[in-house]
Amino acid sequence: MEIEITEKKENILFDRTEVKFNCLYEGEATPKLLDVKSKLVALLDTKKELIVVDNIQPGYGEPKATGYAKVYGREASLLDVEKPSVIAKNKEPEAPAEEEDEAE
Repeated sequence: MEIEITEKKENILFDRTEVKFNCLYEGEATPKLLDVKSKLVALLDTKKELIVVDNIQPGYGEPKATGYAKVYGREASLLDVEKPSVIAKNKEPEAPAEEEDEAE
């Protein structure tokens, strides 16, 4: 999977950078939101907690998707602006707790 950033726009009012990107995934399924987020974190050199992938739209019949992400300057700005459902969608799933009960 390759990600190419097509547009970056500073939004000073919301303390964020808005990023539009293309995602190429030849011979693979449409990438998961969290996989795209990990790649964007590396490309944009930011923290995982400060980036929100808003959407990924796959192209019809081609291994290409377009997407939109927002990179916030501070975590407080992210919490003020984004809905709780969007924040939850962009969080890493918590690992299930190991059960201490062992069959004897």
